[in-house]
Amino acid sequence: MSNKTNAGTWIGFVLILVWCLLPVVWIISLSFKGPGETGAGSPQFLPSEPTLQNYRDILGIGKVTPGQEATAGDFIDALRNSFFISLIATFLAVIFATLAAYAIARLEFKGKRLVLTMALAIAMFPVVSLVGPLFDMWRTIGLFNTWPGLIIPYMTFTLPLAIWTLSAFFREIPWEMEQAAQVDGATSWQAFRKVIVPLAAPGVFTAAILTFFFAWNEFVLAISLTSTTGSRTVPAQLSFFVGPDPFNPPYGTLAAASVVVTVPIIVIVLLFQRKIVAGLTSGAVKG
Repeated sequence: MSNKTNAGTWIGFVLILVWCLLPVVWIISLSFKGPGETGAGSPQFLPSEPTLQNYRDILGIGKVTPGQEATAGDFIDALRNSFFISLIATFLAVIFATLAAYAIARLEFKGKRLVLTMALAIAMFPVVSLVGPLFDMWRTIGLFNTWPGLIIPYMTFTLPLAIWTLSAFFREIPWEMEQAAQVDGATSWQAFRKVIVPLAAPGVFTAAILTFFFAWNEFVLAISLTSTTGSRTVPAQLSFFVGPDPFNPPYGTLAAASVVVTVPIIVIVLLFQRKIVAGLTSGAVKG
């Protein structure tokens, strides 16, 4: 029975792995195909004549395909926008979420349950329902097509999840450790900064990574609240990649851009996978 169970586990694991990785392998394969091969009626799974031209076109490296010069410049600008917007939104969201989660976990005040309920309600709001009001508001106050115009809503939608994640961590930290630091002469702020925050590092990393992922991959707000490459992020910019006509999209270029955009996410997950798991499983087991 033990051997059969192990065999079934491995078979299930392999099937799930193939199911999850097959689209990724297909996109990578597509990124190495030329326009003639991607436009064929029945393209092969693997490229018959692999080429790096798609990557040259989006990154502007080497000889670029005629007519693709603007695509390379726009993609680089969008990549820069995505990186800095995601980084700023993550930094601000983690700071506010850390302070709010500490107050919720450690302090007793009226409206504590209301704050958590409102945070959860905000997280459950569909993004599409807020695009119209945000569009009108941002046009009125001058935040349309700007970095702050994307950073503010990104923070709004990621703060609830970050607060819930960090508050669970702060509840697990013994209150006596902070009291001991204060007895040794540390102020409340020093005890929080030098004792509590380092102990909650897995939760802080988890909140930061989840916030960064949301901002990096978000499409609806990015396409609705921008109009030029000055602040448009990569997911929105990919929708402007067009081929010679509407019936022949640049599949290879889109696939290459998707691979380039996915690489930072893979690197972050591989570097911080232990902290991500620790943060997501916090509070699952007591003792």
